[in-house]
Amino acid sequence: MAEAKSPAPASFDRAQEDVGNVQLLEHVNLTVPDQGIASMFYVTGLGFTRDPYIDFGTLNMWVNLGDQQFHLPTNKAQVLRGHIAVVVPSLEGLLKRLKFAGRGLTDTQFACQEADGYVQLTCPYGNSIRAYDPSGFDRMDIGMPYVQFDVPPGVKEGIGRFYEAVLDCATRIEGDSVKVDMGTNQELIFTETDAPIPAYDGHHLAIYVANFSAPHGWLAERDLISEESDQFQYRFEKIIDPQSGDLLYEIEHEVRSLSHAMYRRPLVNRNPETNFFTYRKGNEQFSPAARS
Repeated sequence: MAEAKSPAPASFDRAQEDVGNVQLLEHVNLTVPDQGIASMFYVTGLGFTRDPYIDFGTLNMWVNLGDQQFHLPTNKAQVLRGHIAVVVPSLEGLLKRLKFAGRGLTDTQFACQEADGYVQLTCPYGNSIRAYDPSGFDRMDIGMPYVQFDVPPGVKEGIGRFYEAVLDCATRIEGDSVKVDMGTNQELIFTETDAPIPAYDGHHLAIYVANFSAPHGWLAERDLISEESDQFQYRFEKIIDPQSGDLLYEIEHEVRSLSHAMYRRPLVNRNPETNFFTYRKGNEQFSPAARS
């Protein structure tokens, strides 16, 4: 009797599953002058969830969207130079919420326009946000899949070299942009433009990295650490070309270790489709199955 042959091993591209040093892009921090107006847009309109446990006063607000957050401390308005992408359960539900929330935002910069495959929004203080449904994003039903920055012409290659050399990120050039992988399903996108770019106003983003000391050593050697926060966190804001040393862009990165107390903290996310008229018991918390 002939011996049974083992099936031929499947052919997989194992490199597709590689994750660089950055494990998570957690939050974008933008100061806002008025917590009530910000809440009307980010919570009532977008349908995201004010964190019930941390910074629940009137001077700051953390807004949960999936595994990510907006941090919105009270101060003069900051405007990100580019746009922030968010995934919501449905664009239809989003437009209904914004129609209601917009009544309280008439004297602000709030704007809402349907585009090809997304809804283009301007927050009350001028930030550009693109809202998508989950269909175009792998493994994300609600969250922040990417943040896009406008950068001057001629810098995208150098920015890519910086993230590869310092933070061990996979990068790729696509047209006028360099895309930088953040963990498994997020990106930073730097897009060259001839349009004037406003001066940097101090907004920041937070990332978690597995190898915490190597980037710190590289940055410290070049005097690029902007804050030694504590044992578990440091900050830098200048992106330089590792080859030439030229300053390419400024955006503060709050860099945290995987032992930071906030890493992968479970975030409360309500079902944004639930309201007084649609309420059903057990349907308050968001899950993909709760999408209408």
